[in-house]
Amino acid sequence: MTNSSGSTGPRPMSPADLPPMSGEGRHVLVVEDDEELRKLLLSLLRRSGFRASGARDGTEMRRLLGSAQVDLVLLDVMLPGRSGFELCRELRAEGRAPVILLTALGEASDRVVGLELGADDFVVKPADPGELIARIRAVLRRVSGPEGAADGKEREVARFAGWALDTRRRELLRPDGVAVELTSGEYDLLLAFVERPQRILTRDQLLDLARNRPYGGLDRSMDVQVSRLRAKLGSRPHEDGEPGLIKTVRGVGYMLSAPVAWSG
Repeated sequence: MTNSSGSTGPRPMSPADLPPMSGEGRHVLVVEDDEELRKLLLSLLRRSGFRASGARDGTEMRRLLGSAQVDLVLLDVMLPGRSGFELCRELRAEGRAPVILLTALGEASDRVVGLELGADDFVVKPADPGELIARIRAVLRRVSGPEGAADGKEREVARFAGWALDTRRRELLRPDGVAVELTSGEYDLLLAFVERPQRILTRDQLLDLARNRPYGGLDRSMDVQVSRLRAKLGSRPHEDGEPGLIKTVRGVGYMLSAPVAWSG
């Protein structure tokens, strides 16, 4: 992305930077008021095999969302009129397409605000073109649910210790059938656990698996997320006092202690 200020960081995109086409054909809506940058992003996406549309602000975004199926919204935070944060909150409340926030702000607090509002990822400008495309593909894979089983059938519902995680609806159900509200971060963390049950996952692995989120210097952020998820699972403790479902492996990381069964 352009870096006209001359500051250090990734150099501006050129045609040679664009990744090869992958034939994905998913529709990405770019909401960016900078016309030059918007055109660069649209070219990058199309060159990478996506269908891409552009909008200058929230009004144009709404019009395009109402007229076409959109698989992901790449949303700039600093927009004229209503900010990307406001628009992201609305999109998540409506259960719309996943959102990746795009911003020149590098402060950790800004990233946390965006993620807590329900953003699926957060990319700081100027971003490496290959990394941006990789993040878009990763989010699309996650919202499409876990990869299919060996027999080729899609797996949609993970069942463990009486709980059920529906990856199509992004919904967690207690053993009594009551839905438990999860933030985007808690959902992605739980998904990382249920896709790798009874395996020790380090904090770094969880950071990579749970949306590749750019937590930056928030060293204890994963511990906080795990603590919040444990509270919502409300599992009975083991004899050693550890929560029954997500167990701490001291000095290493965490593990979902229950086996997981997948169904369609």
